[in-house]
Amino acid sequence: MQFFDPGILQSGQYHDWLVQGLILSLQLTAASFVFALPFGALVAVMRTSHFAPLRGLGATIVEGIRNVPLLAHLLFWYFAFPELLPEGARDFLYAHNPEAVCAVIALALYSGVHMAEDIRSGIRAVPPGQLEAARSLGLGRFASLRLVLLPQAFRAATPPLLSQTVNLWKDTSVATVIGAAELMYQAARVETASFRSLEAFTFATLAYLSVSLLISLAAYLFQRRYPVRPA
Repeated sequence: MQFFDPGILQSGQYHDWLVQGLILSLQLTAASFVFALPFGALVAVMRTSHFAPLRGLGATIVEGIRNVPLLAHLLFWYFAFPELLPEGARDFLYAHNPEAVCAVIALALYSGVHMAEDIRSGIRAVPPGQLEAARSLGLGRFASLRLVLLPQAFRAATPPLLSQTVNLWKDTSVATVIGAAELMYQAARVETASFRSLEAFTFATLAYLSVSLLISLAAYLFQRRYPVRPA
């Protein structure tokens, strides 16, 4: 048997499985990011609120989610959460790729609370005078947050948010435990069917490395182009 056969990575059924897994991993990353970012922004605003109960609720959400392993989140959302739904909603979930849906929920919440801390740091980096100036111009609290505070906070928090996106991309590999047919699932499937573990996991390793480096490069270029200047 040939020690390393690159042919199975270039064409054929095994190649198709690996590419399908890569595509699903990218889709899980993108979908989770779309939900995680606004969720993180909401929690960050709660944590910086002047209203103490709202700050407490925000802190409870962050500590309650980030101190539980991602694996436990995935298992809860896949096995326990559907049982809490009404029968009609549960049947609808089971009919629409429940593995991917539950993976997105778990990944979005888990990444969202980490993004919330990055955004909170960005909010604290904005000089208080910016918000006071917005209020003096007649903007309400919500408009000041939306138009003045959050854009500057996101600007300051973009590099760490991109770094968190790298973690999100790598965390999609854990979704294999609930049967989501992402990259690691398909690599294991190829290994089981062909006994070509070296080729299958080399493909997966290079795919994770390549996408992670691209996101890290984007963060580096952004930081070079738009350096954060002290207030």
